[in-house]
Amino acid sequence: MVILLKLNKEQYTEHIKDEEQLINMRKILDKVEIVLNKYTCQTTDFLNPYERRLARSILNRFSDIQYMEVGGIEEAERKLFQIYPYFIQNQDLEVPIAAFKVEGYNQQFNHRHLLGSILGLGINRSKVGDILIHEGYCQFIVKEEIAPFILTSLSKVGNERVRISQISLQELKPTQLEYDNKWLTLSSLRLDVLISNVCNLSRKDSQKVIESEKVKINWEPTDKVAKIVEVGDMISVKGFGRFILSEIQGFSKKGKIKVEVKLLK
Repeated sequence: MVILLKLNKEQYTEHIKDEEQLINMRKILDKVEIVLNKYTCQTTDFLNPYERRLARSILNRFSDIQYMEVGGIEEAERKLFQIYPYFIQNQDLEVPIAAFKVEGYNQQFNHRHLLGSILGLGINRSKVGDILIHEGYCQFIVKEEIAPFILTSLSKVGNERVRISQISLQELKPTQLEYDNKWLTLSSLRLDVLISNVCNLSRKDSQKVIESEKVKINWEPTDKVAKIVEVGDMISVKGFGRFILSEIQGFSKKGKIKVEVKLLK
């Protein structure tokens, strides 16, 4: 009789307080169990950088598995994990992602519009990797399992017909994110103060946004209005977009903090 290994998932996730991520990390542990019991490769869905940090904190505790992160390009924001037994060489694994090119859109390609068109086909966000916007065309990455459906079903972006073709991963080109610079004078580096100034909200309204769990710092949800933001932190505010605290430039004569932020276009 074969005795299957059953992991104590609570033991491996006790450091995670985010309820949503507890579910995601337990799914990853389910895949670890399959790898350990059946000696086969398992693939996760695409994860953002915060989710990947949590996944690594779990996967690194197992000595008899290996993993690699795959996103199509090294700079990818969203990547998936291939988890496999320690005795398998990663070059023997099939890359479980596919890439596409979209052309023929008369307007300026927009990340939100393209993603909306893909999700409008009934595809879950976790099956879609990065969207790379270029001049006159864009590229995007999905899990290989949905590639045939994408190729036959995605014919429009918004109300406009487009041309879509599957391309090799070697044809993917990193995109240069474009930002608008904004210079601010702040009373402190508290999260609510920064959001109030960047998003043109009252201090009270910025606190409500944070407490409503609509804010993430470096992709990690937070509801702490008094959290101190550090240089390099990326803040996303639902309904307002993303920005980076790029530089602290010094203090004004009145002791206020002069900063530069970069707002993602």
